[in-house]
Amino acid sequence: MTISRRRLLQAAAASTLAAPAIVRAAAETTLRFIPQADLAVLDPVWTSAYVTRNHAFAVFDTLYGQDASFKPQPQMVSGAIVEDKHTIWKLGLRDGLRFHDGTPVLAKDCVASIKRWGARDSFGQSLMAVTNEISAPDDQTIQFRLKSSFPLLPDALGKAGPNMCPIMPERLANTDPFKQVTEMVGSGPFRFIADERVSGSRVVYAKFDGYIPRSSGKPEWTAGPKQVHFDRVEWNVIPDTATATAAMQRGEMDWWEKLDFDQKPLLAKDPKLQIFVVETTGNCGFLRFNELFPPFDNPAIRRALLGGVIQGDYMAAVAGDDTSAYRTDLGYFPPGTPLASDAGMSALTSQRDFEKVKRDLAAAGYKGERVVVMVASDFPTLGALGNVGADMLRRCGMNVDLQSTDWGTIIQRRASKAPLDKGGWSVFFSTFTGIDMASPANSQGLRGNGAAGWFGWPDSPKLESLRANWFNAPDEAAQKKIGEELQRQAFNDVPFLPLGQYFQSTVQQRNLSGTLRGLPVFWNVKRG
Repeated sequence: MTISRRRLLQAAAASTLAAPAIVRAAAETTLRFIPQADLAVLDPVWTSAYVTRNHAFAVFDTLYGQDASFKPQPQMVSGAIVEDKHTIWKLGLRDGLRFHDGTPVLAKDCVASIKRWGARDSFGQSLMAVTNEISAPDDQTIQFRLKSSFPLLPDALGKAGPNMCPIMPERLANTDPFKQVTEMVGSGPFRFIADERVSGSRVVYAKFDGYIPRSSGKPEWTAGPKQVHFDRVEWNVIPDTATATAAMQRGEMDWWEKLDFDQKPLLAKDPKLQIFVVETTGNCGFLRFNELFPPFDNPAIRRALLGGVIQGDYMAAVAGDDTSAYRTDLGYFPPGTPLASDAGMSALTSQRDFEKVKRDLAAAGYKGERVVVMVASDFPTLGALGNVGADMLRRCGMNVDLQSTDWGTIIQRRASKAPLDKGGWSVFFSTFTGIDMASPANSQGLRGNGAAGWFGWPDSPKLESLRANWFNAPDEAAQKKIGEELQRQAFNDVPFLPLGQYFQSTVQQRNLSGTLRGLPVFWNVKRG
């Protein structure tokens, strides 16, 4: 009896002593991440939310990746053969690609995935418009037969922005593109652990042991070998910035994606932490209109509101006194990018006069209609943009119904085409990264394709015609000229109001290294 009790006590002691070591070991192989917001939508084809984009690049691989010079590089593709004056493309898949459910990645899966993506994405729609047929002549070959040359085909399939082209099994890719896919089976470096997801709190990914990284190339942005150094990545949703700050200071979290500007001076003093910019092309704030219903179905009303935009007010609300963290010269193409110009910019840079805006609104036919303004309550930067924007609309004399809610709800609700009395909306605020606004190919907000377009659904044949001309331009000089025409037309149609560009830092524990620039990805990151 004594021996038995002694052994029991020894076993208990051993268990007690071993527990901290187990916890430490688990912490070493787990990357603890604070995302910008909750992951409300899983399907990257259905939404353009950046939090969903970040999730998607963990779970899904893409046929091409994008490097630091914004050029496409083969990813799932081993190579391509281009024939018949660039109207036939034959893409060969790398050997050994498998989905998370153990099934091989076949060309028919890719064909179905491309078709579903191409029905929703702006760039994909342009590719589909010149495509006669996409087929899988064998298990390893994806074949495009085009109506005319489309040199940007790899760029489209490898875009690094929201609505990237995720390769999923055919059975999932056959889902209506206007319905959400909720079962996450990709072939990317991480598996989505569905039964550990807690809405509003937690998202978990595990290393996919069946993933085979490329054997060549340099890891940049979404291109090159995707080497995974953590067994698990845990997203911990912490909307309160003070709580997130304390978690980083105590070492409870490894990485806070969007460091709050107000907390940056405090964390910059902590020697255990490192602060830098991941999304180097910045974030471009905008106010998006719902053009299906009054008052914003009237372009003259939208134009009148340009006179109320003071970009410095929005940027100061986001970044405070750190003027080095933002720019107030944002048009429809970001400053410093090839298509940026002064065309039409006087609409934003001329003297601001709210009384004139009120008169212009009345002349345009505004009759006091209710304007439902959706503002994110759990997303500090978007909340700042939204609160300044709601105040601006009031100063312009609009009847504002401010509805503050979490970003996940806004992501879901902005897809609604219902009228206001049925739960619809008039305005929401968000951002595009600079690269996603830099060209007509990527810019979702600059489309004019109506019901087939991005949330807000502007209908502008002229914008669409200019965009088509840009794709067919013979050289960069011609593209630049068309870019100026596009911007002038955008200032006439006003698909959204540009609110300024800011550069938000990320913060990590100093023992992390290897973080790639461009967007938050979890491969290549390691401890030590």
